[in-house]
Amino acid sequence: MIIKKNDDQRTLPIDVIGSSVARSKRWLVAIVRICHEKKTSERLTKMGIENFLPIQQEVHQWSDRRKVVDRVLLPMMIFVHVDLQEQKEVLTLSSISRYMVLRGESTPAVIPDQQMLRFKFMLDYSDETISMSTSPLAPGEKIRVIKGPLAGLEGELVNMNGKSKVAVRLTMLGYACVDIPVGCVEPVSENGDLRD
Repeated sequence: MIIKKNDDQRTLPIDVIGSSVARSKRWLVAIVRICHEKKTSERLTKMGIENFLPIQQEVHQWSDRRKVVDRVLLPMMIFVHVDLQEQKEVLTLSSISRYMVLRGESTPAVIPDQQMLRFKFMLDYSDETISMSTSPLAPGEKIRVIKGPLAGLEGELVNMNGKSKVAVRLTMLGYACVDIPVGCVEPVSENGDLRD
C-alpha cells in the first residue's frame, strides 16, 4: 500500500483488482439445446453456478408396466442465478446458446426474485400436476394458500375449465398453475395483508 505523506490518504497500487466486491445476483433464463437440460444443470452445479431446472415426476402407464419419469416443465430452459461474471461463464457451455431477452432488447430478461421463490415453492410442495401456459390469463384475485402442502404460497385465484386454480406468473414465460380447492385459500390485499 502506498501512503502519501502530505495528506495521509491511502491509495492502492494500480495492479490490485477488487475481486471480492459484492455482486448482485439475478435470475435469468438460459436457452439450452433440446434434451440437454439435465446434463447442463449438472455441469452448472459443478461449476458452482446456482441454477434451477423445473422438473415434475409423472407416472407413465403402458399395457405391461408403470414407470415414474421426470418431465422437464420448461423444455430447453434453465434458470440461472448469476452475477455479471457468472453470466459470462454460463455461455461458455456448448449446450447453452443464449439468454432469453425481451422483444426489441439485447440485455437478458430478469425474472424477479419473488416470482422465482413462488414458482420453486409450488414445484417443491405441490401434490398436484403443475401446468405451464403462455396463453393470456385475466388477472385473478390475489390469494394466499392457508391449507394443504402449498400453505403460505401467494398467487392468483383463477377459474379454468370450471376448476379453481392458483396461478403464479413468471415474467416472459406465462404462468404456472395447479388445482386448489377454494376453501384452502384466503384473499390478500395488494400490500400483502389479509382482506377483511
